[in-house]
Amino acid sequence: MLFDALDAAATSVRPQPGPDVAPSEPDADVTGATGVDRMDPATGAAALTVVEMWTDGACKGNPGLGGWGAWMRAGGHERELFGGEVLTTNNRMELTAVIEGLRALKRPCAVTLHVDSTYVMNGMGRWLAGWKRNGWVTGDKKPVKNRELWQELDVEVARHTVAWVWVKGHSGDPGNERADQLANRGVDSVR
Repeated sequence: MLFDALDAAATSVRPQPGPDVAPSEPDADVTGATGVDRMDPATGAAALTVVEMWTDGACKGNPGLGGWGAWMRAGGHERELFGGEVLTTNNRMELTAVIEGLRALKRPCAVTLHVDSTYVMNGMGRWLAGWKRNGWVTGDKKPVKNRELWQELDVEVARHTVAWVWVKGHSGDPGNERADQLANRGVDSVR
């Protein structure tokens, strides 16, 4: 099965209060009715499962109560994830949404990842390689904020083939609106 079964009491490995995770379909299998991945006709190898994912973070106060949400679909299946933290920032929740969404995939996939966070987009597209090369300091020689989350995200991204798509938040993109609703459910889960 592609998606991990996440239990409502799952916690993060971070030392601060972790997210409460609530699955919509505990054991959704997106590999098709036979449970076998499609084969690449050219190579005979198993093709990567194609997954579309939308993620979002929310924060009531910054810092303050925060939540994250991820909505993904593959084939005829879909999955909702959300969680929250009592004291956090919006940037941390944006990162956590992507990390938890990718972490829920049990095997390498071809993921089209829709985010509305320029922080995440710039980090992955412009800053991450330099941070790693420079020992996790910025161009101004300051420690990278949220370093542990960027490192977790780097590990999760390496497991998959990811195409990053930026979407403008609150502009009517149905996937982004759904991820936003999930992130706000995450906030509500820690009130």
